[in-house]
Amino acid sequence: MNDPAPQSSVELAQRRYREGDLAGAVEAFQQASQAYAAAGEALMAAEMRNNQAVTLLRLKKAEEALALVQGTERIFAEAGDARREGMALANTASALESLRRTGEAIEAYRRSAEALERADEGDLRGEVMQLLSMLYLRRLKFYDAVLALQSGLAGVKNPTARQRCMKKIVYFHL
Repeated sequence: MNDPAPQSSVELAQRRYREGDLAGAVEAFQQASQAYAAAGEALMAAEMRNNQAVTLLRLKKAEEALALVQGTERIFAEAGDARREGMALANTASALESLRRTGEAIEAYRRSAEALERADEGDLRGEVMQLLSMLYLRRLKFYDAVLALQSGLAGVKNPTARQRCMKKIVYFHL
């Protein structure tokens, strides 16, 4: 891509996000997405929509975030980018969870974990499985929660001290 406009919009969005200007970041991510789409770069346009959705979630605008992120996972899947597919599904799940659409969020987290496993992203998959585990706990599905947590921790390549401790607790109680 020769047009610097999308990249400058991305840099502006990232700076605004870091500085806490979330509304400004949303606007800049939208500009970046539109510029990438105009340049024919569908993957980058979809990634910017995901970044915009994450920022909208921080602003407690889950409906808007969901509308932006839905469908982006298909763009990544069609391109064979399982990592970004998994991230898009996790963002979708987060928006659904914020909207208290728990059943749909659980399914989106499951699909996210599957995509991240295909991408050999054990650490990211572990984070998604922990989020899934928390949803199961809220539904009082303790066995499912433990299994999700165990599955997620099993794929973490470099576990933190907290994750190593959780592994021991989970394996000890099964």
